[in-house]
Amino acid sequence: MVPPVSSERSFSRTLVVLLRDLVFIVIAALVVSFLIKTFLIRSFYIPTESMESTLARDDRIIVSQLTPRVFPLERGDVVVFVDPGGWLSLQVGVSENDPLSRVLNGLSMVVGLSSPNDNEHLVKRVIGLPGDTVECCDELGAMTVNGVPLSEPYLSLPEGVNKVSSEDFSVTVPEGSLWVMGDNRYNSADSRRNTDKPGGGFVPVENVVGRAFVISWPSERWQWLGNYPETFEGIESRDPSRSPE
Repeated sequence: MVPPVSSERSFSRTLVVLLRDLVFIVIAALVVSFLIKTFLIRSFYIPTESMESTLARDDRIIVSQLTPRVFPLERGDVVVFVDPGGWLSLQVGVSENDPLSRVLNGLSMVVGLSSPNDNEHLVKRVIGLPGDTVECCDELGAMTVNGVPLSEPYLSLPEGVNKVSSEDFSVTVPEGSLWVMGDNRYNSADSRRNTDKPGGGFVPVENVVGRAFVISWPSERWQWLGNYPETFEGIESRDPSRSPE
């Protein structure tokens, strides 16, 4: 006759199985979060007013890393990119002071959606693609891309001001680079303000982390982020890599 297994031994075996399963679950979660962060999405918070009123300070955004890895960048995309060199010295940022923002940032780091070096990134809107000639301003105060004037509904301008840039400029975007600008045009350290930095104010495409597609926090600010295709309609591409064969 087989002696009965003691309750203590049964409990120990159950505990071992539970711990083993827990370890597997944690490892699987870490692998999934690593893959998500590496290939799909990341979370960033907005430290300045440079993209108002599209993005407000302390908004949290979700960024798709499939752009530009899989899908091409488009004019009007809101992108997060690594500082090309010296841009952040002009940006007056703030830390996440409210407790909820700190908790969200901590949770994002735990699941792999954000990382401690996220403050080395900037967020702006793509205005010029490789080969584009971006000029400002025409007689109506508008900016043009390849000679086509833009009507930019996303802009935040000082009251009574129609000119979309505080200074005039004319640039041609080099191959493999972007010309980016903030929606808060008179309060944005964007391409215009960094022409004396490495790259001449242009952002290498390889520096782009991804395209912001949604405001995820705070809940009352939740919304999809579009790229306003109607604003850039009719602009012919001057990028040889996009031209049809």
